[in-house]
Amino acid sequence: MFEQVFKNVDDIFHKDAGCSSELDYTEQSSWMLFLKYLDDLEYTKSQEAEMMMETYEYIIDKQFRWSEWAAPKDADGKFDHNNALTGDDLMDFVDGQLFPYLKGFKQRADNANTIEYKIGEIFSEIKNKIQSGYSLRDALEKIDSLRFRSQQEKHELSHLYEAKIKNMGNAGRNGGEYYTPRPLIRAMVDVVQPQIGETIYDGAAGSAGFLCEAFDYLYYEDEKKLKPKSSLSTSDRETLQNSTFYAKEKKSLAYVIAIMNMILHGIEAPNVLHTNTLSENLQDIQPSNQHDIILANPPFGGKERKEVQENFPIQTGETAFLFLQHFIKMLKPGGRAAIVIKNTFLSNTDNAAIKLRKELLENCNLHTVLDCPGGTFLGAGVKTVVLFFTKGEPTLNTWFYELNVGRNMGKTNPLNDKDLEEFVELQKAAMSNLEKGSSEKSWALAIGDIDESTYDLSVKNPNVEEAVPLREPKVIIEDIIALDKESEAILVKIQELL
Repeated sequence: MFEQVFKNVDDIFHKDAGCSSELDYTEQSSWMLFLKYLDDLEYTKSQEAEMMMETYEYIIDKQFRWSEWAAPKDADGKFDHNNALTGDDLMDFVDGQLFPYLKGFKQRADNANTIEYKIGEIFSEIKNKIQSGYSLRDALEKIDSLRFRSQQEKHELSHLYEAKIKNMGNAGRNGGEYYTPRPLIRAMVDVVQPQIGETIYDGAAGSAGFLCEAFDYLYYEDEKKLKPKSSLSTSDRETLQNSTFYAKEKKSLAYVIAIMNMILHGIEAPNVLHTNTLSENLQDIQPSNQHDIILANPPFGGKERKEVQENFPIQTGETAFLFLQHFIKMLKPGGRAAIVIKNTFLSNTDNAAIKLRKELLENCNLHTVLDCPGGTFLGAGVKTVVLFFTKGEPTLNTWFYELNVGRNMGKTNPLNDKDLEEFVELQKAAMSNLEKGSSEKSWALAIGDIDESTYDLSVKNPNVEEAVPLREPKVIIEDIIALDKESEAILVKIQELL
């Protein structure tokens, strides 16, 4: 129903000189979608208040509401072209009045958990990049045709927005860091099995895909996400809305996308903080800050400054290793985590990696490792694993599963839910009985058998014969020279006999 609208908006952005990539398209459509959503939400709440003979206090002043400047209507409810700003007038209003007004909410808000603060935070970090007031007018009219009323409409909008985030990853630049394949996230959620009343945290939120999928898992009855669970009480719904999902994100664009993505999935005032998670000293994290569940795919390969590294007992420049320490600290005793990390973490021989593996195995139960094939993450040139662990008990055995989808993955044939069905099924069996979880692709490792000088956890499937290692070119050449000399000696002896 709305797919063509999204395509038309992207086409407008493509023709405008201020937008150059999918990242820009998503950024610009995000702030418009947010203001349209906010206007619809406020209108609905004002109607509800009117029915209750109450007065609703609008968050946004009248002249800055979407229905006033972006999409004014005439007496018949049709778009009022005579009173709609366009061209330079529209650009002057948006850049000179609207954005400064919205940015000011950050200072006016009572605290960071209010929708007012998030409005201010979003418009402090995002800019209107559209250069033509006529292009902006066209885009606004298209966005205004989108509706947030029925569950089906919200579901379609969330699906289309997810597609935009995925396209950002495919477009290159740094877009890929915002997108973790949703089938992988769903499998991680299935293994962790969150329950209503537990808090769920992602300190490297990106587009908030983990929290959105966890919300769907807890809230919806059906796979199409159109029917809420019949067992949900009013109290459960309030818990899911207000005190279940928590996130932090460092980058401005990702922060805005995370907010919008969670809103479209049904979380009205997301608890997302715009901050550098790693700037927090681990010693300052109190039990009140800890969470029941952590789901995350932290960035790896980055290098953090020395002063940031000093916040951690195991100091390293590898961003992912710092995040893993943060996540362990942020878990409540008995808390459960599923973390994506580069597969070299399992075998790196540097001191930081060895210490971190030791810490993980001694203070957490690393019960499951999912080994993902190359191509799981589009555009990423590294292999990854998913670590599943519970805090507060040492690891005795770790169950490994080597995911082999039987094809080369790429844009046209990405990871799908069916690829992970066997993993989820066998993992549940393995947790009750390790033998029941064994297969050609899975096996258990007794941690007491590993080398305590390295704590090496390399993925080595005992069910597959090791391939004969390829020899180095230098060795092959040396062997050829040796064989030539032997042949020459034999020929000399033959000549002597003739």
